[in-house]
Amino acid sequence: MLYRELGSTNEKVSILGLGAMRLPIINEQASFIDEEESAAMLKYAIEHGVNYIDTAYPYHDGSSEVFLGKFFHENPALREKVHLATKMPSWLINKKEDMDYYLKKQLKNLKSNQIDFYLLHSLKADYWKNLEKLGVLDFLDSAKEQGIVKYTGFSFHGEVDLFMEIMDAYDWDVCQLQFNYMDENYQAGREGLRYAADQGVGIIVMEPLRGGCLASNIPPEVQEIWDLADEPKSPVEWALKYVWDFPEINVVLSGMSTLEQVQENIQLAEEGLPHSLTRNDKEIIKEVKMTYRDKIVVDCNECGYCMPCPQGVDIPCNFRFLNFAHMFNDPNGPQMQYHALMNKEQRASHCNECGECENICPQMINIKEKLKNVAETFEK
Repeated sequence: MLYRELGSTNEKVSILGLGAMRLPIINEQASFIDEEESAAMLKYAIEHGVNYIDTAYPYHDGSSEVFLGKFFHENPALREKVHLATKMPSWLINKKEDMDYYLKKQLKNLKSNQIDFYLLHSLKADYWKNLEKLGVLDFLDSAKEQGIVKYTGFSFHGEVDLFMEIMDAYDWDVCQLQFNYMDENYQAGREGLRYAADQGVGIIVMEPLRGGCLASNIPPEVQEIWDLADEPKSPVEWALKYVWDFPEINVVLSGMSTLEQVQENIQLAEEGLPHSLTRNDKEIIKEVKMTYRDKIVVDCNECGYCMPCPQGVDIPCNFRFLNFAHMFNDPNGPQMQYHALMNKEQRASHCNECGECENICPQMINIKEKLKNVAETFEK
């Protein structure tokens, strides 16, 4: 296993982290974690050098933290080898007292007196504004002073300007952002990545496989491009090595669901060196990106002329998720983000077909009809 310094924390972390969001389950019930198989995965990962474990309050409908608490209580020697991270459920914080309530509940779930890394979960504009108003930064200071939390951070799903604002608001230890070869300029993107690195903030990357879209259901035209490489690589290897190629990135989280995936990812992590991709490798990745983008169904360049919508619909974001569903031939991941990252008013079904947006769209998109397609795809 290879390790990197985690920002300015002086902690060395494995370049591969285990995300406890997609653990194996029983009878397709998210809350019923297959504890025996999941325990085998964790033991193998930790014994082979993985030392960063990531979970959150809502993962597996609340069962992820509980399972990890039980596992590490039964395996204290393994707990000493890892950094355990979880996240405050930002959307559930309605008053200042809620912060203390959920932190105490999470400590109980994890059967621990301290959380190594405590992140504000899935920050976007409305969550951040509310948390800041309620004094979340003072709360984090207090939790660190009491020794309840060792390091603080946030995970992020907004636009880059908001990322910069949050970065400048506090002396963060780490940040967690979505990054892969298809999302270089999505959300915080490369700009946010570099800004965090310049501030000495540890960088944790999530969705390196884009929820599995970059590893499965590979279109034949994409596979043909992968096959042009001097050294053959699996789609998983291409995706992980792309992210590890950035020296600014400290740890890459993979939401593994089988022991075989753990074994494969650990083997790949042994070669996850920065600046290891060749010029030909980068050209191949560039061609793959272009091929995926050729599959978009709405030619929206997110210029923003259609915004703000009088009804509050986030038109560009709706089209982005629809394009993702078609690009990767998988609506499940975009559907989850569609409901998680947009409120009811921002979704396609809130459109009242006033048509103001179509009058000013420079791409002359039939926005009303395309929004109906979005609603049909994600709101069945």
